[in-house]
Amino acid sequence: MRSGDEPGGQPLTERGARTRERLLTAAREVFEERGFPETRVAHITRHAGVAYGSFYTYFPSKEAVFLEVADRLFEDMTGHNLVPLAGPSPAARIRRANRAYYEGYRRNAKMMAIIEQVATFNEEFQELRRKHRAASVARSAKAISRWQREGLVPADVDPEMTARALAAMVDHSLYLWLVQGDDPQGTERLLDTLDALTVRALGLPS
Repeated sequence: MRSGDEPGGQPLTERGARTRERLLTAAREVFEERGFPETRVAHITRHAGVAYGSFYTYFPSKEAVFLEVADRLFEDMTGHNLVPLAGPSPAARIRRANRAYYEGYRRNAKMMAIIEQVATFNEEFQELRRKHRAASVARSAKAISRWQREGLVPADVDPEMTARALAAMVDHSLYLWLVQGDDPQGTERLLDTLDALTVRALGLPS
C-alpha cells in the first residue's frame, strides 16, 4: 500500500491522512520509549488516541509502521552529499556536510539506537537501510568523480569505495558519540577530526 492510499488503493481522505500521520508520530515515540521488541500495536494506538482496529486501516503490522518510520528517518539522515555542490572551498563544503549530518543524527539519536537493534534480525529493514545508504554513497561518489575531472582529487582515488569508507567512518563515529555516549563534551573536536580526515583522504587542500 502506498503511503497516501487506503487498503483498496483509494487516496486517503484528509481525515484519514491526519490519522495516519498521528499513528506514525505515536509509533516513533513508542519505539523510542520501549524499543522495537517490546512495542505492541496497542501501545501505539493508545499513545495516538486511535481505536485499536483503526491501526490496520493504515498499516498491516507493527513491522510495516516501523519500516515507514525508518524510511522517513533515513530520508532525513542521508538526503545529503558527502561533498555538497555549494560552498566557498572544498574543505568548507565538507565541514558543512559533516555538521549537517551531525545535526541530523542528533535529532534522530534515540531512533537510531532502535534501528541498530532491528538491523540485526529484520531482513526487510536491512534492505531498506542498504537502499538509502547506497543512494547517499552514489551521490557522494559522483561528486568525488566530478572533483577528479576538475583536478581537485587525485585520479587514483576510487570514488565509490572512498565514499563508502568515509560514510562509514562518519556514521559509526557519530553512532558511538551520540548513541553510546563516548564523550559528548568533545563534539567540536570530533567534528574537526572528521573534517580533517575526509579532506586528507580526498587529497584536497585544507
